[in-house]
Amino acid sequence: MHDIRAIRENPAAFDAALARRGDAALSSDILALDEARRAKILASETAQADQNKAAKAIGAAKAKGDEEEFQRLRAEVAEKKSEVAAMQAEAKELDAKLTDMLARIPNAPAEDVPQGADEDDNVEINRWGTPVELAFEAKEHFEIKGVSAAMDFETAAKVSGARFVFLKGAVARIHRALAQFMVDTHVDQNGLTEVNSPVLVRDEAMYGTDKLPKFGEDSYQTTGGEWLVPTSEVPLTYSVAGDVLDESDLPLRMTSHTLCFRSEAGSAGRDTSGMLRQHQFEKVEMVSVVHPDTSDDEQKRMLRCAEGILEALNIPYRTVVLCTGDMGFGARRTFDIEAWLPGQNTYREISSVSTTGEFQARRMNARFKPADGGKPAFVHTLNGSGLAVGRCLIAVLENGQKEDGSVELPEVLAPYLGGKRILGADGVLS
Repeated sequence: MHDIRAIRENPAAFDAALARRGDAALSSDILALDEARRAKILASETAQADQNKAAKAIGAAKAKGDEEEFQRLRAEVAEKKSEVAAMQAEAKELDAKLTDMLARIPNAPAEDVPQGADEDDNVEINRWGTPVELAFEAKEHFEIKGVSAAMDFETAAKVSGARFVFLKGAVARIHRALAQFMVDTHVDQNGLTEVNSPVLVRDEAMYGTDKLPKFGEDSYQTTGGEWLVPTSEVPLTYSVAGDVLDESDLPLRMTSHTLCFRSEAGSAGRDTSGMLRQHQFEKVEMVSVVHPDTSDDEQKRMLRCAEGILEALNIPYRTVVLCTGDMGFGARRTFDIEAWLPGQNTYREISSVSTTGEFQARRMNARFKPADGGKPAFVHTLNGSGLAVGRCLIAVLENGQKEDGSVELPEVLAPYLGGKRILGADGVLS
């Protein structure tokens, strides 16, 4: 959410930020609506004052026995009361329109975000590992002999429809091991607090984390009105909504392993093979709530947490900073990590680490009290995948594949797999 006062003070800067995202100028429309709202509020307050003045005069007229004046004032008060109610209703309607307009405007990009139109303009800032050179034609994850029988899309389609999967046997165990390894690493090495968070949330939580009103079609809503979370960013971040934290409480660093649900309304026909893009998937999320002065450093720290997972799994990756035209709605700056997938012979996104600045905090009124006793200020919120479990499974299987259809698994997963490191071509761990 944008600060209307900042738009009033510098409308040109606001429009320039929108232009960097490729959006049209909106300050004149916003300020016209804001001016109409403020004028209506002032008019209602003036009418309210007149009503109160007339109400006080009623008693004086009655005490004097001036029945004519008494009746005149009663009529005036009734008229003013109706007038005030109408003006207040109009002001409330204008306020709702302004709030809705501001809620649909994306965050302003940080100054160091590269200018660009789409993913082709993203800038690579880091590369780790060397893509494996196979002596045979690499297969995609669902084509690997030891995997194919345990990755059942037909049964899932029968039960749930397209873009779902049944993981069975050893592959299901490897998937679970990856999630456990990620959470343990974030808790034991990265200092995050593990949270078992809900996957059903209210409208307010989706709105506060900028998923509503603009992107409702990309998520699933129950008949009871709750939303299935698109990511645990929603419950973790919204957990501080309405709070005034002590500065000493910051930073708050949380991680949660949950199911996630996305309708992918705008992605028809994309990545329909395998389990790269599913309606239901699992993710280990990282969320930080921090002091504004530390948010840029915190984003870099979170990025290293996510990169460290891939390095421990020995998965080659590259890191890019998203350009202005490719950033998400609420992001001020986003780093994407793309893992190497031999089956596609390319890098594919496996994590996004974003800072929203005070954009989400303003929507959900999350603040902190400065240690020096100053006025409460908005916190900064950040979120990042650490990592998407299903996509990480894909990367592990494709990078570890052997010509005979078996898969060599990363050493760090052995403790979670009973010491076993080979997924045989028969689908059995050994």
